[in-house]
Amino acid sequence: MYTGFQHLHSGIAYLVLLILVGVIGYALVNFINKKPFTERARKFSLVGLIASHIQLLIGLVLYVISPVGISNFSGEAMGDAMARLYMLEHPLTMIIGIVLITVGYSKAKSGEDDAARYKKILIFYGLGLFLILLRIPWSAWPGM
Repeated sequence: MYTGFQHLHSGIAYLVLLILVGVIGYALVNFINKKPFTERARKFSLVGLIASHIQLLIGLVLYVISPVGISNFSGEAMGDAMARLYMLEHPLTMIIGIVLITVGYSKAKSGEDDAARYKKILIFYGLGLFLILLRIPWSAWPGM
């Protein structure tokens, strides 16, 4: 079960990153071209929100069942950089990144000015993606 969730979490991560880059690119093009914030733009950003939340749920399950997750939480593990990454840094940074994406979607959804709505997606989704990319364990990631 652990190996299955590990592969699922790693595999979906590629899709989530691609979706987030797509959402940011779509918002950037529409912002530059001063296009209206349509229902399509809202739904496109919603796909990024949903994908990141699904990835978070899979990650939380993995964190609970993994031998390097919550069961490894100790002062001794804090001295090992890789153990600290899996136990604390990766999950915490991902949660913060996904919270930023969620805030960005909420603020963009309820905004009045189209340019400001795109700008909120660009800022919050961009910061969220930056944090996600910052704490992916690249050395252990399949395909890298």
